[in-house]
Amino acid sequence: MNLLITTGPTREFIDTVRFLSNPSSGRMGCAIAMAARTAGHDVTLLHGPIDESVLGSLPEDDGCRLIPFTSVADLQQSLAEQFSTCDALVMAAAVGDFTVSNPLTTKLRRADGAITLELIPTPDVLATVAAGKRADQKIVAFAVEDPPLKAAEAKARAELQIKRADFVVVNTPAAFGAPKSQACILSVDTMLLSWETRTKRQLADRILRLLETA
Repeated sequence: MNLLITTGPTREFIDTVRFLSNPSSGRMGCAIAMAARTAGHDVTLLHGPIDESVLGSLPEDDGCRLIPFTSVADLQQSLAEQFSTCDALVMAAAVGDFTVSNPLTTKLRRADGAITLELIPTPDVLATVAAGKRADQKIVAFAVEDPPLKAAEAKARAELQIKRADFVVVNTPAAFGAPKSQACILSVDTMLLSWETRTKRQLADRILRLLETA
């Protein structure tokens, strides 16, 4: 199986040194990539700015390609280039929902006083790439939702249908940067993996098993 996996945060620059981002460590996507390589699958990992200690566990070889991205636009471009060749896409990246309307080309100075930022929504990169999905391709989406868990499930299922994904892994904001995730996996009509706190490698193994048997 040829897996396309995304992981890590995006960065949307405010000026030449400051940016909007999120606390994603990239551990979840790297765990999925490692599980896939261990099982003998080919992996293309699109990764945001993550620590080398997280990424370094993945050897870049003929069966594992590592492609960096920074912004949502970068990720969208890489997905457009890589999606057609994969059997499954696992969208574990924490994609920013907003970007700055007019990023500055010079560094802001404190001495200049208060500033006002206008934020505009970023494109829904998963929905965009999934519009070209073939019948033989599978997509695993990720959703970060606030508790309560039943409400989180309902929101994630609605997004799953909009984005044309086959499965969605639902977790809470506590998963950011943590070694474990409280998560479940849903399809449109059923719960495939119940809520439980697991290590990210354990969750990765369950995601891979789901794709191998789908």
